[in-house]
Amino acid sequence: MATTARPSPTAPTTGPAASQRRGRPAKRRNDGVAGYVFLSPWLLGLLTITAVPMLMSLYLSFTNYDVLSDWESMKWVGLDNYRTMFTEDPSFWHAVRVTLVFALVATPLKLAAALGVAMLLNKSFKGAGLFRGLFYLPSLLGGSVALAIVWVNMFNRDGAFNSFLGWFGIEGKAWVNDPDFALGTLILLAVWQFGAPMVIFLAGLKQVPVELYEAASVDGANPWRKFLSITLPMLSPVIFFNLVLETINGFQGFTSAFVLSNGTGGPVDSTLMYTLHLYIKGWNEYQMGYASAMAWVFLLAIGLVTALVFRTGRFWVHYSDGED
Repeated sequence: MATTARPSPTAPTTGPAASQRRGRPAKRRNDGVAGYVFLSPWLLGLLTITAVPMLMSLYLSFTNYDVLSDWESMKWVGLDNYRTMFTEDPSFWHAVRVTLVFALVATPLKLAAALGVAMLLNKSFKGAGLFRGLFYLPSLLGGSVALAIVWVNMFNRDGAFNSFLGWFGIEGKAWVNDPDFALGTLILLAVWQFGAPMVIFLAGLKQVPVELYEAASVDGANPWRKFLSITLPMLSPVIFFNLVLETINGFQGFTSAFVLSNGTGGPVDSTLMYTLHLYIKGWNEYQMGYASAMAWVFLLAIGLVTALVFRTGRFWVHYSDGED
Protein backbone atom coordinates (compact mmCIF):
# COMPACT_ATOMS: atom_id res chain seq x y z
CA MET A 1 0.00 0.00 0.00
CA ALA A 2 1.46 3.28 -1.06
CA THR A 3 2.11 5.85 1.67
CA THR A 4 2.13 9.57 1.25
CA ALA A 5 5.42 11.27 1.99
CA ARG A 6 5.35 13.60 4.94
CA PRO A 7 7.18 16.90 4.83
CA SER A 8 10.59 16.79 6.44
CA PRO A 9 10.61 18.25 9.95
CA THR A 10 14.01 19.75 9.30
CA ALA A 11 14.21 23.40 8.42
CA PRO A 12 14.75 24.25 4.79
CA THR A 13 18.28 25.08 3.79
CA THR A 14 17.27 27.65 1.22
CA GLY A 15 14.91 30.53 1.10
CA PRO A 16 14.31 33.65 3.22
CA ALA A 17 13.83 31.71 6.49
CA ALA A 18 17.20 30.00 6.15
CA SER A 19 18.92 33.32 5.39
CA GLN A 20 17.32 34.85 8.47
CA ARG A 21 18.58 32.03 10.68
CA ARG A 22 22.07 32.27 9.29
CA GLY A 23 22.09 35.98 10.07
CA ARG A 24 21.18 35.56 13.75
CA PRO A 25 24.65 34.46 15.01
CA ALA A 26 26.23 37.40 13.23
CA LYS A 27 23.68 39.76 14.77
CA ARG A 28 24.41 38.37 18.23
CA ARG A 29 28.12 38.86 17.66
CA ASN A 30 27.54 42.44 16.57
CA ASP A 31 25.40 43.07 19.64
CA GLY A 32 28.16 41.69 21.83
CA VAL A 33 30.76 43.93 20.19
CA ALA A 34 28.51 46.94 20.62
CA GLY A 35 28.05 46.08 24.30
CA TYR A 36 31.80 45.92 24.88
CA VAL A 37 32.26 49.21 23.04
CA PHE A 38 29.81 50.93 25.37
CA LEU A 39 31.45 49.25 28.38
CA SER A 40 34.97 50.16 27.30
CA PRO A 41 35.11 53.56 29.11
CA TRP A 42 34.07 51.89 32.38
CA LEU A 43 36.44 48.96 31.84
CA LEU A 44 39.28 51.34 31.05
CA GLY A 45 38.56 53.33 34.19
CA LEU A 46 38.33 50.15 36.27
CA LEU A 47 41.74 49.00 35.07
CA THR A 48 43.62 52.31 35.15
CA ILE A 49 42.02 53.97 38.19
CA THR A 50 41.14 51.00 40.41
CA ALA A 51 42.66 47.62 39.53
CA VAL A 52 46.21 48.68 38.59
CA PRO A 53 46.65 51.09 41.55
CA MET A 54 45.33 48.44 43.94
CA LEU A 55 47.78 45.85 42.66
CA MET A 56 50.57 48.42 42.78
CA SER A 57 49.74 49.33 46.39
CA LEU A 58 49.71 45.62 47.29
CA TYR A 59 53.23 45.30 45.88
CA LEU A 60 54.39 48.48 47.62
CA SER A 61 53.11 47.19 50.96
CA PHE A 62 55.97 44.66 50.91
CA THR A 63 58.62 47.28 50.17
CA ASN A 64 60.23 50.26 51.90
CA TYR A 65 59.21 52.63 49.11
CA ASP A 66 58.97 56.32 49.93
CA VAL A 67 57.73 59.09 47.70
CA LEU A 68 61.05 60.93 47.46
CA SER A 69 63.25 58.03 46.34
CA ASP A 70 63.40 56.47 42.90
CA TRP A 71 62.28 52.96 42.08
CA GLU A 72 65.85 51.62 41.95
CA SER A 73 66.42 52.34 45.64
CA MET A 74 63.24 50.54 46.68
CA LYS A 75 63.87 47.30 48.58
CA TRP A 76 61.70 44.28 49.27
CA VAL A 77 61.09 44.02 53.02
CA GLY A 78 58.48 41.27 53.08
CA LEU A 79 56.15 41.46 56.06
CA ASP A 80 58.19 44.08 57.94
CA ASN A 81 55.60 46.81 57.33
CA TYR A 82 52.82 44.63 58.73
CA ARG A 83 54.97 43.55 61.67
CA THR A 84 55.83 47.15 62.48
CA MET A 85 52.19 48.15 62.20
CA PHE A 86 50.95 45.64 64.78
CA THR A 87 53.90 45.60 67.19
CA GLU A 88 55.90 48.85 66.98
CA ASP A 89 53.47 51.62 66.04
CA PRO A 90 51.44 52.75 69.07
CA SER A 91 49.65 55.36 66.98
CA PHE A 92 48.21 52.57 64.84
CA TRP A 93 46.23 51.04 67.69
CA HIS A 94 45.22 54.47 68.94
CA ALA A 95 43.86 55.29 65.48
CA VAL A 96 41.98 51.97 65.48
CA ARG A 97 40.36 52.83 68.82
CA VAL A 98 39.38 56.33 67.70
CA THR A 99 37.89 54.99 64.46
CA LEU A 100 35.95 52.27 66.29
CA VAL A 101 34.50 54.79 68.73
CA PHE A 102 33.54 57.11 65.90
CA ALA A 103 31.91 54.39 63.79
CA LEU A 104 30.16 52.55 66.64
CA VAL A 105 28.68 55.75 68.08
CA ALA A 106 27.97 57.81 64.96
CA THR A 107 26.39 55.04 62.87
CA PRO A 108 23.56 54.03 65.28
CA LEU A 109 22.80 57.66 66.14
CA LYS A 110 22.71 58.61 62.49
CA LEU A 111 20.37 55.76 61.60
CA ALA A 112 18.12 56.52 64.58
CA ALA A 113 17.89 60.19 63.61
CA ALA A 114 17.22 59.27 59.97
CA LEU A 115 14.45 56.84 60.91
CA GLY A 116 12.84 59.26 63.36
CA VAL A 117 12.75 62.13 60.89
CA ALA A 118 11.56 59.81 58.12
CA MET A 119 8.60 58.73 60.26
CA LEU A 120 7.71 62.36 60.90
CA LEU A 121 7.96 63.24 57.22
CA ASN A 122 5.94 60.18 56.21
CA LYS A 123 2.77 61.97 57.27
CA SER A 124 0.81 64.11 54.84
CA PHE A 125 0.98 67.80 55.67
CA LYS A 126 1.49 71.07 53.88
CA GLY A 127 5.11 71.71 52.93
CA ALA A 128 6.24 68.11 53.44
CA GLY A 129 8.29 68.18 50.25
CA LEU A 130 10.09 71.34 51.38
CA PHE A 131 11.03 69.82 54.72
CA ARG A 132 12.27 66.67 53.04
CA GLY A 133 14.55 68.73 50.83
CA LEU A 134 15.84 70.77 53.77
CA PHE A 135 16.64 67.68 55.82
CA TYR A 136 18.36 66.09 52.84
CA LEU A 137 20.45 69.18 52.08
CA PRO A 138 23.34 68.41 54.51
CA SER A 139 23.88 65.05 52.80
CA LEU A 140 24.28 66.81 49.46
CA LEU A 141 27.24 68.67 50.89
CA GLY A 142 28.67 65.35 52.08
CA GLY A 143 32.25 65.38 53.36
CA SER A 144 33.08 68.76 51.87
CA VAL A 145 35.89 70.87 53.26
CA ALA A 146 33.66 73.96 53.39
CA LEU A 147 31.12 72.18 55.60
CA ALA A 148 33.85 70.96 57.95
CA ILE A 149 35.25 74.49 58.24
CA VAL A 150 31.81 75.88 59.10
CA TRP A 151 31.35 73.14 61.69
CA VAL A 152 34.73 73.87 63.32
CA ASN A 153 33.94 77.57 63.52
CA MET A 154 30.54 76.79 65.02
CA PHE A 155 32.15 74.93 67.93
CA ASN A 156 35.02 77.35 68.53
CA ARG A 157 35.11 79.47 71.65
CA ASP A 158 33.41 82.35 69.81
CA GLY A 159 31.19 80.08 67.74
CA ALA A 160 27.44 79.90 67.39
CA PHE A 161 27.12 76.96 69.79
CA ASN A 162 28.63 78.90 72.68
CA SER A 163 26.44 81.88 71.81
CA PHE A 164 23.42 79.62 72.11
CA LEU A 165 24.60 78.33 75.48
CA GLY A 166 25.13 81.91 76.63
CA TRP A 167 21.39 82.55 76.37
CA PHE A 168 20.95 80.11 79.26
CA GLY A 169 23.86 81.44 81.28
CA ILE A 170 26.15 78.51 80.40
CA GLU A 171 29.78 79.33 79.75
CA GLY A 172 31.10 77.47 76.72
CA LYS A 173 34.58 76.40 75.73
CA ALA A 174 36.63 75.74 72.64
CA TRP A 175 35.03 72.36 72.04
CA VAL A 176 37.15 71.48 69.01
CA ASN A 177 40.36 72.16 70.98
CA ASP A 178 39.37 70.02 73.96
CA PRO A 179 40.59 66.39 73.68
CA ASP A 180 37.52 65.22 75.61
CA PHE A 181 35.02 66.80 73.19
CA ALA A 182 36.80 67.11 69.81
CA LEU A 183 35.75 63.65 68.62
CA GLY A 184 32.23 64.33 69.85
CA THR A 185 31.93 67.31 67.52
CA LEU A 186 32.90 65.07 64.60
CA ILE A 187 30.27 62.54 65.66
CA LEU A 188 27.64 65.29 65.77
CA LEU A 189 28.65 66.37 62.26
CA ALA A 190 28.29 62.80 60.98
CA VAL A 191 24.88 62.39 62.65
CA TRP A 192 23.70 65.73 61.25
CA GLN A 193 24.25 64.39 57.73
CA PHE A 194 21.43 61.84 58.00
CA GLY A 195 19.64 62.92 54.81
CA ALA A 196 20.65 60.00 52.58
CA PRO A 197 19.48 57.19 54.90
CA MET A 198 16.41 59.27 55.74
CA VAL A 199 15.30 59.25 52.10
CA ILE A 200 15.80 55.49 51.92
CA PHE A 201 13.84 54.98 55.15
CA LEU A 202 11.08 57.21 53.81
CA ALA A 203 10.82 55.11 50.66
CA GLY A 204 10.61 51.98 52.80
CA LEU A 205 7.88 53.44 55.01
CA LYS A 206 5.79 54.14 51.91
CA GLN A 207 5.78 50.41 51.20
CA VAL A 208 4.41 49.34 54.59
CA PRO A 209 0.72 48.39 54.14
CA VAL A 210 -1.64 50.74 55.97
CA GLU A 211 -3.92 47.77 56.69
CA LEU A 212 -1.40 46.43 59.19
CA TYR A 213 -1.60 49.59 61.27
CA GLU A 214 -5.39 49.62 61.02
CA ALA A 215 -5.62 46.01 62.20
CA ALA A 216 -3.26 46.79 65.07
CA SER A 217 -5.40 49.75 66.09
CA VAL A 218 -8.47 47.52 66.18
CA ASP A 219 -6.59 45.16 68.49
CA GLY A 220 -5.78 48.09 70.79
CA ALA A 221 -2.07 48.42 70.01
CA ASN A 222 -0.45 51.71 71.04
CA PRO A 223 2.01 53.60 68.78
CA TRP A 224 5.05 52.06 70.47
CA ARG A 225 3.71 48.53 69.93
CA LYS A 226 2.97 49.34 66.28
CA PHE A 227 6.54 50.58 65.88
CA LEU A 228 8.07 47.45 67.41
CA SER A 229 5.74 44.89 65.84
CA ILE A 230 5.06 46.41 62.41
CA THR A 231 7.42 49.22 61.43
CA LEU A 232 10.73 47.68 62.47
CA PRO A 233 10.09 44.17 61.04
CA MET A 234 8.75 45.57 57.77
CA LEU A 235 11.71 47.96 57.52
CA SER A 236 14.36 45.41 58.46
CA PRO A 237 15.67 45.00 54.86
CA VAL A 238 15.95 48.79 54.56
CA ILE A 239 17.62 49.03 57.96
CA PHE A 240 20.06 46.35 56.89
CA PHE A 241 20.88 48.20 53.68
CA ASN A 242 21.46 51.50 55.49
CA LEU A 243 23.46 49.78 58.22
CA VAL A 244 25.92 48.31 55.72
CA LEU A 245 26.41 51.58 53.88
CA GLU A 246 26.69 53.77 56.96
CA THR A 247 29.04 51.36 58.74
CA ILE A 248 31.43 51.50 55.80
CA ASN A 249 31.11 55.29 55.64
CA GLY A 250 31.75 55.53 59.38
CA PHE A 251 35.05 53.70 59.11
CA GLN A 252 36.11 55.85 56.15
CA GLY A 253 35.75 59.21 57.91
CA PHE A 254 38.58 61.56 56.94
CA THR A 255 37.70 65.08 55.78
CA SER A 256 36.20 66.46 58.97
CA ALA A 257 39.02 65.05 61.11
CA PHE A 258 41.62 66.46 58.74
CA VAL A 259 40.08 69.95 58.75
CA LEU A 260 39.46 70.06 62.50
CA SER A 261 43.02 68.99 63.40
CA ASN A 262 44.75 70.68 60.46
CA GLY A 263 45.94 67.26 59.34
CA THR A 264 47.57 66.27 62.65
CA GLY A 265 44.85 64.27 64.40
CA GLY A 266 44.84 66.65 67.37
CA PRO A 267 44.22 67.81 69.92
CA VAL A 268 46.38 65.15 71.60
CA ASP A 269 45.52 62.64 68.85
CA SER A 270 41.86 62.65 69.94
CA THR A 271 40.71 62.83 66.29
CA LEU A 272 43.41 60.61 64.80
CA MET A 273 41.18 58.50 62.57
CA TYR A 274 42.66 55.48 60.81
CA THR A 275 42.45 57.11 57.39
CA LEU A 276 44.10 60.27 58.73
CA HIS A 277 46.93 58.23 60.25
CA LEU A 278 47.34 56.49 56.90
CA TYR A 279 47.52 59.88 55.17
CA ILE A 280 50.14 61.15 57.62
CA LYS A 281 52.32 58.09 57.12
CA GLY A 282 52.07 58.22 53.35
CA TRP A 283 52.21 61.93 52.53
CA ASN A 284 53.68 63.66 55.59
CA GLU A 285 56.31 61.10 56.55
CA TYR A 286 56.68 59.69 53.00
CA GLN A 287 56.42 56.06 54.16
CA MET A 288 54.36 54.99 51.17
CA GLY A 289 55.13 51.29 51.59
CA TYR A 290 53.92 51.39 55.19
CA ALA A 291 50.84 53.39 54.20
CA SER A 292 50.04 50.83 51.50
CA ALA A 293 50.19 48.07 54.10
CA MET A 294 47.83 50.08 56.31
CA ALA A 295 45.44 50.48 53.38
CA TRP A 296 45.25 46.74 52.77
CA VAL A 297 44.70 45.99 56.45
CA PHE A 298 41.94 48.60 56.39
CA LEU A 299 40.34 46.97 53.35
CA LEU A 300 40.38 43.55 54.98
CA ALA A 301 38.98 44.96 58.23
CA ILE A 302 36.06 46.65 56.47
CA GLY A 303 35.43 43.45 54.52
CA LEU A 304 35.31 41.43 57.76
CA VAL A 305 32.96 43.92 59.43
CA THR A 306 30.68 43.90 56.39
CA ALA A 307 30.69 40.10 56.32
CA LEU A 308 29.80 40.07 60.02
CA VAL A 309 26.86 42.39 59.39
CA PHE A 310 25.66 40.13 56.58
CA ARG A 311 26.11 37.09 58.80
CA THR A 312 24.03 38.53 61.64
CA GLY A 313 21.38 39.81 59.24
CA ARG A 314 19.95 36.32 58.85
CA PHE A 315 18.64 36.53 62.43
CA TRP A 316 16.80 39.85 62.25
CA VAL A 317 16.18 40.76 58.59
CA HIS A 318 12.76 39.64 57.35
CA TYR A 319 11.45 39.94 53.82
CA SER A 320 7.87 40.17 52.63
CA ASP A 321 8.00 36.69 51.07
CA GLY A 322 8.66 35.19 54.49
CA GLU A 323 12.24 34.19 53.73
CA ASP A 324 15.22 35.45 55.77
